[in-house]
Amino acid sequence: MKGKANKADVVVGVYYRPPSQENDTDELFYKELRDISRSAAPVLMGDFNFPDINREYHTMNTNKTRKFLKHVEDNLLVQVTKEVIRKGVLLELLLMNKEELVGEVVIGGCLGHSDHEVVEFQIVGERRKTTSKTSTLDMERANFGLLKELVCKVP
Repeated sequence: MKGKANKADVVVGVYYRPPSQENDTDELFYKELRDISRSAAPVLMGDFNFPDINREYHTMNTNKTRKFLKHVEDNLLVQVTKEVIRKGVLLELLLMNKEELVGEVVIGGCLGHSDHEVVEFQIVGERRKTTSKTSTLDMERANFGLLKELVCKVP
């Protein structure tokens, strides 16, 4: 979605992950998620089919689910939907990196004979790029040998 400056302010994505999806396909999704999260404000919704996530205690039973949650956290995404959706399990997720991007999230009803709930929301904010004046160090260019030598000289 383009903002006032005709730049991509928000990227809206819908994703369905089959329960038996292969690891290679998961890896492709995680790469896309990483790329989108770095370039724009993502709003991602869909059925990710990780029924073993216990949202209350933040636990899970499988490595696939752990990996999914790690990628969600690594990309600074937050889950907006908190309601139990289907058969006691929260499968439909609404994820973004800024909670203030959406408002009035309403869950309920279904389209046709689907067992998926409809998730409605409004995109209410614009993403403004700001220039940070905080300097960061490039650790790949660090001279760790010199650092070790200097630290050893400190009494």
